[in-house]
Amino acid sequence: MEPLSWTGSVGVFLNPLLGIAAAIFAILVIAQMVMSLFAAPVTLQSNADGTLVARAGALGTVENLLRYLVFALVLIVLAYIITGIVLPYGQTGILGAMSKRFLPIWVALILTFGLSMMFKRKLGLYGKLFDSTIGMIGFGLVMFWVYTAIFSALFGWIETFDPLGQPSDLFIAKAMKNAFPGAVFGTGTEGTFPHYLLGGDTLARDIFSRMVAGSAIVIQIAPLATLFAFMVGITLGLPAGYFKGRLDTLLSFLANLILAFPVILLFYLLVTPEIVDTGIPSFMAVVLFVFPIVFFAVLLNSRYHTQPKVRTPLLIVVLGALGWLYLSLVSQDGTVLHFMPGGLDLFDVPPGILVVFVSVVFVNAPTVFRIVRSLTLELSTRDYVAAAQTRGEGSWYIMLWEILPNARGPLIVDFCLRIGYTTILLGTLGFFGLGLPPESPDWGSTINAGRKLLSQFPHGALAPALALLSLVLGLNLLADGLREESLKD
Repeated sequence: MEPLSWTGSVGVFLNPLLGIAAAIFAILVIAQMVMSLFAAPVTLQSNADGTLVARAGALGTVENLLRYLVFALVLIVLAYIITGIVLPYGQTGILGAMSKRFLPIWVALILTFGLSMMFKRKLGLYGKLFDSTIGMIGFGLVMFWVYTAIFSALFGWIETFDPLGQPSDLFIAKAMKNAFPGAVFGTGTEGTFPHYLLGGDTLARDIFSRMVAGSAIVIQIAPLATLFAFMVGITLGLPAGYFKGRLDTLLSFLANLILAFPVILLFYLLVTPEIVDTGIPSFMAVVLFVFPIVFFAVLLNSRYHTQPKVRTPLLIVVLGALGWLYLSLVSQDGTVLHFMPGGLDLFDVPPGILVVFVSVVFVNAPTVFRIVRSLTLELSTRDYVAAAQTRGEGSWYIMLWEILPNARGPLIVDFCLRIGYTTILLGTLGFFGLGLPPESPDWGSTINAGRKLLSQFPHGALAPALALLSLVLGLNLLADGLREESLKD
């Protein structure tokens, strides 16, 4: 069994094409930047069918060529992926082998995009996202890692080795320590996957498998923690902006007090073992995790307060389910608040992840509060709010069913951006070895482990760093696409 090259035999044809296309693309980008400095100001002119008139002259020609080159680059990348899936293992190198491992993700992405574009006119703002090229690219990057996390955590279809395991054979372990990408695992006939696709780390663990498993940690924590932070921020920001007065002053003071601390220092204080042993994060979880219950209770009660036959059973079912989840979440084995019997406790979150989760919610909630408060101050003066007040609607009904829906555009955009910030914070915590276990395959810990030998073995840190970069880039592009489409409403 031979080590794998990056592109295998298909690289003989595709690598020159990729190199030529990339070089021409770089030249044209530089030419466009230089020519735009001397170009005349653009005046928007429309054709008879409403489309914009294309830019004329040499600069317009360069812009058109850039569009064709982007399309050509996409086709070449697709050629690498398709040949990796179709051709036998080994002929297409490392990139082809990874493409074959990601086959379930490609299928899921094709189905997602196909169905979404087929019914996009019926899907509201989500459907309009597919009218934005930037939004679609961002959505594709984000969903790639979401599907990777799902298929990895639930089915184990993507990893090639145990992300936490080391080779049991001492000779193999020595050979795979800091192994380069495409290295043969043993003799390649041990009944396991024959290669370390992205090499080995300092403990002879497979970097590709750790990168894939790390996506599950990020996808589990970042969106949920951001969602809880939004629940806290919305529940407190709406009354602060609507009622104003002393309530607004008090809540704004508390939010500014938390925001006055440097984020990294605040994280460091919350996740250090000395603070965790005091039980402070557990008691913070008791307070912060009750806000979703309060939010849905007020939301449903304000909507159906005139229909008690509908409101009462609905509240019983919803609050009963949320209450059970809440008690299972705050009652964790190994903490000072372990009180739920084993038969009723739905799940146990590892203490390290719970502490990180609470810390992210605590840090993000004040910023969300300030955004919601400012939006409420602006929207509370609109005519539809005055009309609702004239009809005799309650304050919470107006806040939750009149103001909040009209603030959804900025909030959805901020939600996507905040998931990106949270992803970076999780990577930072892992990099400094805070919160998550040392053996955790999260991207921050893997980058930290690989940086120590970065000059000799850069692949150990580059693979998780590029994964982190691509996810955050996708979230930012998705937010840009959503903002672009929400402004058209």
